[in-house]
Amino acid sequence: MQSTVTVTPAQLPAFLLDVAVVRPVFLWGAPGIGKSSLVREFAASLGLECVSLLGTQLAPEDLIGVPQIHDGRSRFCPPEMIARDEPYCLFLDELNAAPPDVQKSFYSLILDRRIGSYELPPGSVVIGAGNRATDNALARPMPSALVNRLVHLHLRASAADWLAWAGVAGIHPWILDYLTERPDQLWAPAPKTEEPFSTPRSWHMLSDTLHSAGPEISEQTLQILARGTLSPTHASGFCGYVKIVRNAYGFEAILKGDARWPARPEDRDLLYFLAEAFRARLLRELPATKGHGSAAGRQLGFRAKALLVELAEVSLEVAQSVIAADEDGAQALPGWFLVEAARDLPALIAARA
Repeated sequence: MQSTVTVTPAQLPAFLLDVAVVRPVFLWGAPGIGKSSLVREFAASLGLECVSLLGTQLAPEDLIGVPQIHDGRSRFCPPEMIARDEPYCLFLDELNAAPPDVQKSFYSLILDRRIGSYELPPGSVVIGAGNRATDNALARPMPSALVNRLVHLHLRASAADWLAWAGVAGIHPWILDYLTERPDQLWAPAPKTEEPFSTPRSWHMLSDTLHSAGPEISEQTLQILARGTLSPTHASGFCGYVKIVRNAYGFEAILKGDARWPARPEDRDLLYFLAEAFRARLLRELPATKGHGSAAGRQLGFRAKALLVELAEVSLEVAQSVIAADEDGAQALPGWFLVEAARDLPALIAARA
């Protein structure tokens, strides 16, 4: 299920406070963006215990219970984890990944707040969560009867919300600083192949491993950890950033002519990061039209052409990535700069030769 209307993690508690206390809610979102943690935090804010049921690990009898004979009649006794005397938050995680017969077992619990003769205590809340089929995650079609029993909210990752949380949650400072500069790398869509990809959860995992490894972590270990948790391009960028932190090697030095583009094969991740910093500087400071903008912006345009030549001598592919169009096909850099670069680069190359 897709929606053009979404909420961020910071907005979600207010929505749940208005909705979940009167009607059951289903929270849609990509893997790793914090759905489960947010539901547990919401339950804690209400003073309720959060009882999680994982849809992929349930059978119908885990909800309905087993029959017992009482006064000559059989009755179903719901399991102890559900049949509680005090109000609580019932969290149905991965509900849409459960088999159809398990999803069907939730009908009366979700709509009528009842299983057999047992009713949820007044003040209890019911919240479900799951991934979307487009996330390449396990997600079965949800029957229309179940869809119609829930209020649906769609959660999206928010770099601003995550960084505000991470600042007080002990996230490793390398990750905090890197994502402050590159908030677009907090989350990436799940790939079609079985490989790591960046999410708030995977950055958190990387933070834990960096804390465990300590400040003297080797470059090889850092590479293994980053590539084992993040999207490949994000892992390269992060490892390059750590090299900069450790060696005080930044784009400013290259821009001023105090340093050159790194050319060693083992520094390719550093080269990619510096090229991304180069592109980000051009996007931020080049004027939209040549006759406008500050003198510094125009001077940057002049210097950038020489830097592109130097970068192309190290890696033509990386140099092309600086001036390439965005993924959606839109040209990001100003047209006047691209025209001048195409015109002047041959002469610059000849001069250096």
